[in-house]
Amino acid sequence: MPIPLLHSVLSWFLKKRVHQIELFLKYPNEVQGELLTKLIDQAKSTWFGQKYGFSSITSYKQFADQVPVSTYEDLADLIGRTRKGEQNLFWSSNIKWFAKSSGTTNAKSKFIPVSKEALYECHFKAGKDMLSLYFNNNPDSQLFQGKALRLGGSKSLYEENNTYFGDLSAIIIENLPLWAEIVSTPSHKVSMMEEWETKMQAIIQACVNEDVTSLAGVPSWMLVLLQKIQEQTGYQNLLELWPNAEVYFHGGVSFNPYRNEYRNIFPSDDFQYYEIYNASEGFLGIQDQNDSDELLLMLDYGIFYEFIPMDNYGTSNQTVVRLSEVEAGKNYAVVITTNAGLWRYQIGDTIRFTSTSPYRFKITGRTKHHINVFGEELVIENAETALADVSKAHKTSVIDFTAGPVFMDGKKKGKHEWIVEFKSPPKDIDQFMNDLDKRLQELNSDYEAKRYKNMTLDSLEIHIGRENLFHDWLKDRNKLGGQNKIPRLSNSREFVDILLEMNH
Repeated sequence: MPIPLLHSVLSWFLKKRVHQIELFLKYPNEVQGELLTKLIDQAKSTWFGQKYGFSSITSYKQFADQVPVSTYEDLADLIGRTRKGEQNLFWSSNIKWFAKSSGTTNAKSKFIPVSKEALYECHFKAGKDMLSLYFNNNPDSQLFQGKALRLGGSKSLYEENNTYFGDLSAIIIENLPLWAEIVSTPSHKVSMMEEWETKMQAIIQACVNEDVTSLAGVPSWMLVLLQKIQEQTGYQNLLELWPNAEVYFHGGVSFNPYRNEYRNIFPSDDFQYYEIYNASEGFLGIQDQNDSDELLLMLDYGIFYEFIPMDNYGTSNQTVVRLSEVEAGKNYAVVITTNAGLWRYQIGDTIRFTSTSPYRFKITGRTKHHINVFGEELVIENAETALADVSKAHKTSVIDFTAGPVFMDGKKKGKHEWIVEFKSPPKDIDQFMNDLDKRLQELNSDYEAKRYKNMTLDSLEIHIGRENLFHDWLKDRNKLGGQNKIPRLSNSREFVDILLEMNH
């Protein structure tokens, strides 16, 4: 099919989906209620469904009373048995795909089940919705007149007991429909290459002569790719290389630390940035407005949502609320029940609702990724916002960072110790540290209270990371690739100490 005709057909098809999205915007709680009933009914004959009496459940209250909130460790045995060939344990359809995820706090691999329902009704549907919402907001878009530059994970798929595991991006690329392959670059073969640095070079060779109109991938790794393209082509402004490029779809890590760098690479006010929230466990949110920093919670992907308020998370008074009970401005841990058999599963992410009509939110961090050694409750959202603001004021940009505590020792107070790799270090690092500390206090009242007159915490300390420090740390752990992330904050010194040693 000629590209202009393909563009017309696809853009028309995608715009039709907006009317279905409007339905769950109008009736969010009804859509979620019907979805829960459907999930329970579909799994009532499974081992899990029989154990927890799914056949007797007729209300959300019964569901919450009978089915426990779970973690990966709670489901690991059932997932392991499914990987060995047993089926109908926690989901009714056969599951042969597993998204391998090491997480960022635990080296032990997780194998997240990806059912055919999750693949088609969640991940693929979300990919189309991402484009639908973009087209709805940008009706003159010429997206499909060119190619989408996609940057997925670096792991190939592996077969074991007639099941397959690999990065979620590899699973998605392996199952993409033909039309998506036609409008994408690089090819399936290059996308599935395993050795990351060889793959980077192959992607560059594949895409520099294409008419790239959109990009998609994790900001940290996409930035590495784009900088290599700049080096090899001589273009600093990549709109000169790809004059029709109009949007970058990003997710996986916060965009704030990278925003200024991308604006330098694509220096046009018309170039758009669209955020997505796609975890191995499911596709949860999509930015639905131009120039927004909020995500729309997607309610018809086979995911039923619950939330744990972070002010009682992990305590004896922990509560779980459903979507209709959440409040704007509060921080919640996300709990999901999915069409891949994850039942009341804690994904480890935290969000804050900015609106409840419709349900829009911001990702605030991880339940395990914060610093709260001294009661300061510093979350990733605080750290990334402060670092982005101060970097902009000092006319510098950050490549990567991590932070951890310095514990109290005798009469010495505690503090936070940061390692930051800059593209070019600030001219006055002491002033940068001082400004960052002040900005964190403005963003976080708990941190401000602990810093008051240095009574509990001393001012933070920053070590400037050498070039490629974080790249080398990931390489040493065989974690180079599009879906691997730097641990931003930790309650221990596990990451800080290793990186400090590598930094000398």
